[in-house]
Amino acid sequence: MTLDSEQPTRRVPEPTPWATGLTVTAIVAALLTVAVFAFGTALARINPILAVVINLVAATGAAPTLWRWRTLPMVRWIVLGVAIGVVLGWFGLVVSAA
Repeated sequence: MTLDSEQPTRRVPEPTPWATGLTVTAIVAALLTVAVFAFGTALARINPILAVVINLVAATGAAPTLWRWRTLPMVRWIVLGVAIGVVLGWFGLVVSAA
């Protein structure tokens, strides 16, 4: 015989905070785009190959951690912003080099 207080409780999933999440994603993406572009441009002035290598090493090093964090409720928005920012920063570097 079990009491009502001993019954397992079911967690009701909370609604996805789209407005807040997309705002966080946009801010992180903008900051990272500028950072990747500025850092890549500064390194390219020294040595273009060095810029490519350091960008690839940084992205490869951060990828496993970001991959693990992608399922955490609020951190997933930051991870999405990081991914978008890095891609946009790299795109900006390629366009500016051409």
